[in-house]
Amino acid sequence: MGKKIVPCLWFDNQAEQAANFYTAIFKNSKIGKITYYGEAGQEQHGQKPGTVLTVAFELDGQSFTALNGGPIFKFNEALSLQVMCDDQKEIDYYWEKLSAGGDANSQQCGWLKDKYGLSWQVVPKVLLELVGDPKSEKSQRAMTAMLGMKKLDIAALERAYEGK
Repeated sequence: MGKKIVPCLWFDNQAEQAANFYTAIFKNSKIGKITYYGEAGQEQHGQKPGTVLTVAFELDGQSFTALNGGPIFKFNEALSLQVMCDDQKEIDYYWEKLSAGGDANSQQCGWLKDKYGLSWQVVPKVLLELVGDPKSEKSQRAMTAMLGMKKLDIAALERAYEGK
């Protein structure tokens, strides 16, 4: 896990649970080193010695750190993770797995919140081709269709693009 930039996700006390949840969903994923709170700094962090501090993990080769930092900070929509999907089968798979216990109805346009409150965008790779030209009537139709969706539907986006 020697990446230069590694996103650190702050959890209250579910870092290990969340890392296990995510690595079970994504292929080519693994749990790495787990660190623990000790006696030092207990007056600042307030954690019991032996409690998990961080969990290093990878999702399809992307390194992450999960941190048990307490309830001070919560996830919000200012940060989301994108899952770029090849086809509808992948969209359906990731949507079902990531939204389990979370909230798939709180957002639209392919966004969902998982059971830890982390926002994900489950999108087809073809999306930028369909909505990427603001001067094209085809792209505008696809954009309008996308804005009305929760989970993205590639066939419906393509039909909108083609005007069908």
